Formats: sequence, C-alpha cells, structure tokens
Amino acid sequence: MTDARTNLLGFSPVQLVEYCQKLNEKPFRAKQLQRWIHQFGVSDFAEMTDLAKSLRGKLELCAEVKAPDILKDTVSSDGTRKWLLDVGAGNAIETVFIPEDTRGTLCVSTQAGCAVNCLFCSTGKQGFSRNLTTAEIIGQLWMAEFAVRRSKGLTDAKDERQISNVVMMGMGEPLFNFDASVSALKLMLDDNAYGLSRRRVTVSTSGVVPMIDRLAKECPVALAVSLHAPNDTLRDHLVPLNKKHPLKELMAACQRYLDYAPRDFITFEYCMLDGINDTDEHARELVKLVKHGPNPVSCKLNLIPFNSIAMPGLKRSTDARVQSFAKILLDAGIVTTVRKARGEDIEAACGLLAGEIKDRTRIQERMAENKVDPKAIIENYRFQNNC
Repeated sequence: MTDARTNLLGFSPVQLVEYCQKLNEKPFRAKQLQRWIHQFGVSDFAEMTDLAKSLRGKLELCAEVKAPDILKDTVSSDGTRKWLLDVGAGNAIETVFIPEDTRGTLCVSTQAGCAVNCLFCSTGKQGFSRNLTTAEIIGQLWMAEFAVRRSKGLTDAKDERQISNVVMMGMGEPLFNFDASVSALKLMLDDNAYGLSRRRVTVSTSGVVPMIDRLAKECPVALAVSLHAPNDTLRDHLVPLNKKHPLKELMAACQRYLDYAPRDFITFEYCMLDGINDTDEHARELVKLVKHGPNPVSCKLNLIPFNSIAMPGLKRSTDARVQSFAKILLDAGIVTTVRKARGEDIEAACGLLAGEIKDRTRIQERMAENKVDPKAIIENYRFQNNC
C-alpha cells in the first residue's frame, strides 16, 4: 500500500470520471462512487458492494475518503452542536450544526483563520493560516450529516437528510478561497451528492466585490453580506475591507448579483453594537442606503445580537434598542429579522468561532507591537463623530 493515497472526498464528478479512467474503469463507476461517498457516507471501499471487486481492490491501494479528524464534539443546552476539527500543522477549525423544527442548518468554515479582521469577530483576532481544500470544506458536511444521523439511530441510506441548509458563515472569508469554496458548493448542489437547493445554500461575504461578480456567474447561491454599518466612515472601522471596496461598489455588486441569484433578495447581516451602529439615525441611514441610494437593493436585514465574548469592551445593544432599530426598517418596508442567539454556552454563536490557528499574519503580535487597542479604535471613532 502506498503511503500517500488520493482523497476522493473533494473530487468533482469530472475529477472522479478522470480518476476512474486512470484506473482503467468505465465512467459510470464515478457516479457509483460519488453516491457511496456523499449519499451513503461510506468511506470503506469494501462496503461499496455494487462496485466490481477488482475496482474495490484498486481503490483500497491508492485512494481514501477522509474528512478532518474530530478533536472535540460539544453539544449546547439548546441542541446546537459544535465540532473542533483537525486540519493539520497545528490548525483546527470549527463547524456548527443548528437543529430547528423545520430544518437543520450547518455552518461551515472555509479558511483556517481569517485575514479580514472585523473588529468584533473572534475568528479575525486569531489571524490567518491558510485556505481549506475542497475536501476539508465538503468534509465538514460529510462528517456532520452522518454524525447527526448516527446520533438519531438513522442507519438506512434512504433516511431523510438531517442537514437541509448550509451556510458558509464559519471561520474565514469564502470568497478569498474562491476555487475550493465553489467546488464544495457544486458538490452540495449535485443531485448525486447532497442535492441541496441553491436557495438553501448561502455564502456569506464581508464584501469582496470582484468575487461577488464571479460567484454570480459561476455558482449563484443565496448571498449574505456582512454589512454592519450604514456609511463608509463607520464601516471602515468595523470591516477594514471596506477601505478597498466601499459601500457604493458593494451595493452595485449586490444589485448585479440579483440578476443571477436563486432568491430575489440579498441578506444583509448587521451586528448590533451598543452605542456604535445602533441609533435611530443609523437605522435611517441604512434605509437610505438600501432603498434610496444610487444602487438600491432588494434585501432582507438580519439583525445579530453581538456576543461580547468576541471583543471585550464592546457591548450588545439592548433588546429595546434592537426593537426600535428594527421598527424603523420595518416601517420603511424592509423585511427585518432579529437572529436568535444559538449555542452561546459552547461559544458556537455568530462571531465566536475561533478554533486553533498557527497565525501566519501575526495579527496579535503586530497589534501589540504597534500598541493597537481595538477598543481605542472605537473610542476614536466616537470622538471624531461626536457619538
């Protein structure tokens, strides 16, 4: 047996056909393989009973089906489940499953760490190590789907799928790992793999404008944009990427995306920070931006309660403030929801995924060397804007 075996978990249908051809096997074997791997969750080639015995022997010598190893599996009091997964070289990522009455949502990571470094997000404070491979991204879905099935005693391949929705909202910026993320998305959508609807697969981005346009053309799925501010001055502080792709460019890209999108709206994520971005004036600015600006966008606003664990010194907006903010948006005719916090007791809620990262960007070191205090950034903004 060779030491380095080919991991088939992240292979596209075309790649599987090519691989089978290299083994002198007919193309239809690729479809059989894909179903065994993704629909039945089988990693042992000996159990793939409708494959020729000779093919199973070849695969056992040179191939494998391997997801990242599970380092920790934690379940919240509300049923949310979080896995810490080993992706090698001292790096670990986090994946979260959120069960609800009518659906099961999996939040997957696309990078080990994140280089965007939004002010209020734990992942960015860990820095960035590397992009995940397609096998590491799709492996999170493969692992979680069949782990949840086993926990419910579901062993029949025909049992109903437990994960109905996937959101690329975990660690990392998916559009900075475009090729691997899109390859994973296509497997999620493939009828011989997971068969998910485009409307039930969401990519969340901090606003990488050129890649939003590319995603629209190559694999349009539901799009969520981490907005968090209604003007460039504030967004520059909260989402540093805004300095490269300011709101006018971002809104224009969102407008263009709707020509391809499986939904007729974009979801804007808005983390509610006490005294920072949650005033009535901010809400009115937001209405103007999305409805009456130069690039109005059909959208849904998702207001997210801030998790103070992510950035000590910043505070969650009060419930009353969130409701007042939401009312202004609703009165303007914008569909607005307030996200229910899930998995906070196991640090699985929005903004808390941190994992364990060997940071190549040295974010924390550089901030210490330059005496950069994130809290001071906000205080400086408040002073400059008389907040």
